Amino acid sequence: MAAKRSNDEARTFLISVAAELAGMHAQTLRTYDRLGLVRPQRTSGGGRRYSQHDVELLREVQRLSQDEGVNLAGIKRIIELTNQVEALQARVRELTQEVETLRGSPRRDLAVMPKSTAVVVWQPGAARRRRQAE
Repeated sequence: MAAKRSNDEARTFLISVAAELAGMHAQTLRTYDRLGLVRPQRTSGGGRRYSQHDVELLREVQRLSQDEGVNLAGIKRIIELTNQVEALQARVRELTQEVETLRGSPRRDLAVMPKSTAVVVWQPGAARRRRQAE
């Protein structure tokens, strides 16, 4: 999926082409950009460049608006929440991979304890200080 997305992001379209691909008028794309529904890349001169992902997002905005009757504020919130969920899912994948890596390699500073309600406070060097005191 990541490879597909990076390929989609590499190819960009002029606003007129993106509008045609999304089945909208170019002015609608400008309005959606101003409202923050889609964030196309910008050229050094300020021209908009839409990725394939942007075009797909525009189609989804149109579907939510026309077929589902969702207003633009609602669509913006749906997009924000979708982005947040995707970011959280990516973080969960990272953490899961890290846990699997840690489980596969023995570490002296990591101990697996059975489930308990007890609280244990660990202080580095505390055992050594006790042995020295005795």
